[in-house]
Amino acid sequence: MMKRLACASLLALVAACGSAPVAPGFYRVERGDTLSKIARSNRQSVQSIVRWNNLNNPDSIEVGQVLRVVPAGGTSTSGAIRSSGGGSASATPRSAPAPVAADSAPSAAPASSISLVWPADGTVIRRFDGNNSKGIDISAAAGTPVIAAAAGTVVYAGNGLRGYGNLLIIKHNAEYLTAYAHNRALMVKEGQSVTRGEKIAEMGDTDTDRVMLHFELRYQGRSIDPSRSLPPR
Repeated sequence: MMKRLACASLLALVAACGSAPVAPGFYRVERGDTLSKIARSNRQSVQSIVRWNNLNNPDSIEVGQVLRVVPAGGTSTSGAIRSSGGGSASATPRSAPAPVAADSAPSAAPASSISLVWPADGTVIRRFDGNNSKGIDISAAAGTPVIAAAAGTVVYAGNGLRGYGNLLIIKHNAEYLTAYAHNRALMVKEGQSVTRGEKIAEMGDTDTDRVMLHFELRYQGRSIDPSRSLPPR
């Protein structure tokens, strides 16, 4: 379920979502990446990348997550591996061109704020803890309207991120994104502008074991507690 959410941080989001370029020696996870693929592309071992990034689960990386791909000294290790396909692999980290990651660094207090409305009516069955849960889960009947928590542009609409089912990601500005997972139906498309409170999906149970909405808020690519930006209920 969402334990794998530390696995997707959304939403490729972040790269394609206009986040800042990564620093030399780092790589931003793109849609379709695996740790093995990233290691091969940067001529490193999976074990080294796991160690440098303190990853508890090598299978749980998220789109948009920033990973260190060279040691702190800035040079490649003697344990580096070459691309298995025989093709050349760049040792220079790439900056992702385009959308949910164990986060690459502890979440700092956001320098700015965003005001959200609740994305769906229902019962909160799981809250943000920053580790196993990167957002909040809201349970209601199948088909319950899911609305945009704030105005923005849809940067992802699909089911290509494992653990999210039918997923929408909305970019609100250069710093904030929201993600809406497990929907039964998606009512908007990538590139579409949406207004706060506009219906964007219907609640469902895709890629999970019960009907619910998994809702995430990302600040500069890192998950933060959405409850702090939502009105009391």
